[in-house]
Amino acid sequence: MIIGLDVGGTHIDAVIIKDKKLIKVVKEPYKKENLEQEIFKTLNLLLSNINLSLIKQINLSTTISTNSIIENKTDRVGMIIQNGPGLPNEVLKITNDFFFISGYTDHRGIVVREYNKNEINEAINYFKANKINAVGVATKFSTRNPKTETDIKDILNNNFNSISLSHTLSGRLNFKRRINTTYLNASIYSIYERFVNAVLTVLDEKKITAPVYVLKADGGIISLKESLNKPVETILSGPAASLMGFMGQLDINGDGILLDIGGTTTDIFIVAGGMPLFEPLGIKIANYNTLIRSVYSFSVGLGGDSSINIANGKLIIGPKREGAPYSLGGPKPTLTDAFVYLGKLDLGSKEKAKEAISSLAKPLSLSLEETAKKIISLFVKLLKENVDCVINEVNNKPIYTIKELLYQEKITPTFINVMGGPAKLLTPYIKEYFNLNCTYLKNYQVANAIGAALSKITGEINLHIDTHKGDLIIPELSLIEKINRETNLVDAKKIALKYLSNLMKEKGYENEDDLEIVFASSFNMISGFYTKGKNIRVTAQVRPGLIYKMAGDNDE
Repeated sequence: MIIGLDVGGTHIDAVIIKDKKLIKVVKEPYKKENLEQEIFKTLNLLLSNINLSLIKQINLSTTISTNSIIENKTDRVGMIIQNGPGLPNEVLKITNDFFFISGYTDHRGIVVREYNKNEINEAINYFKANKINAVGVATKFSTRNPKTETDIKDILNNNFNSISLSHTLSGRLNFKRRINTTYLNASIYSIYERFVNAVLTVLDEKKITAPVYVLKADGGIISLKESLNKPVETILSGPAASLMGFMGQLDINGDGILLDIGGTTTDIFIVAGGMPLFEPLGIKIANYNTLIRSVYSFSVGLGGDSSINIANGKLIIGPKREGAPYSLGGPKPTLTDAFVYLGKLDLGSKEKAKEAISSLAKPLSLSLEETAKKIISLFVKLLKENVDCVINEVNNKPIYTIKELLYQEKITPTFINVMGGPAKLLTPYIKEYFNLNCTYLKNYQVANAIGAALSKITGEINLHIDTHKGDLIIPELSLIEKINRETNLVDAKKIALKYLSNLMKEKGYENEDDLEIVFASSFNMISGFYTKGKNIRVTAQVRPGLIYKMAGDNDE
């Protein structure tokens, strides 16, 4: 028996899945300021009359990290950067709390010039004076030699609440992205820690001892306690849960569009040849390019509760949600109010819905019914415009699926699948406007929780070998060891898979068939006119996916 729990922007959704079947569902609105109590209330409803000893696993998805960054509600972060030759410091700077220190490590991992400890102490004094409790450390080529970062951490220890080291967050090259990733990890640490503690407190009070996992941006899960070291990996956990919800309930073939229409936003996913698209370099969030691998999604401010206003005689939907629908006591008319007024949704007060539509009808010189229908048609029109933009974007860059790079292929959607609160009501309108076959998931209202429940453990390592030095480094494991100087690319692939296999076994995952090499390169290093060894890089991962698919037909 597996529990799936999705902590969204407005609701907590919870499901119990047993023998590939959904046996219980709870969907509860919640107040963010009382998260612990709200999770407790939701689990109480879900687990009433359930034998707790049968719970095998609990999987969570959450928008906590994503929303904190998008809404700029993160902690102030002090960053210590060792740049060395190359890009000017100003290009790398995100805030005024960046300290650039002397010294540098070259591309082979050789420390050319040591850092100055006095500069570290100067940064510490500044951070303390400004009450900065979260610190990030990023040194160029720390993925080839992390010693400078680990030395700095030893100096920083016991002075700050959290310390994020760039080499532990990603073993891939791209210093600017690694700095951004480190900064974001530090900025959300305390917020995410409160979420984790709230969940663990509730489970402890209920005496639930089953292992707890959280969904990452790549559609895989990680131990909740382990995720505290890398909260940045839970950015876009919510959209990842949506995608896994689709994959777990549908047999998808060909090219298509997947839409998760929530209360605040709509997440758009694209499928190529039956496989979801993937961000191989890393996601971009709030103008920060990162090294966080993720499923490809695009979020637009169109949801069932998006506020509707009139500007220059025209309807404007979104992009903000200013509260509940007017029919439920909210401040502004919404798409939900249009459906309530038309009698297509039995929710809240129909009189209040009529008031909301009337406030828009008068300045538009339309009848109430015409106004309500216009709201729905405009919503779908805006949705199509955004989907068309996404299709155009992915057709003009290299297309990656979870499995592979698709060469010179263009996506031509032939179907749409929809989930989320308004899914059932909007499906006929989407079908007509897009002129594509459109269906909604049978469990469309709690599909995110189902996606979280069905996701499997994933992992990634990046291996670097310098045969001239005889060094092997895996940054994610903080591993540095000596290796045979005759090691070649074939050997390196086997070594990477061995270490990844060992890592996954420690996490309780033993399916060797899901381990794969996603990047491998080897090139000669030249000094003067002579070859001095090889530079070998290998990236190995556990392919994101599902533990199994739900039984039976799941679309309508």
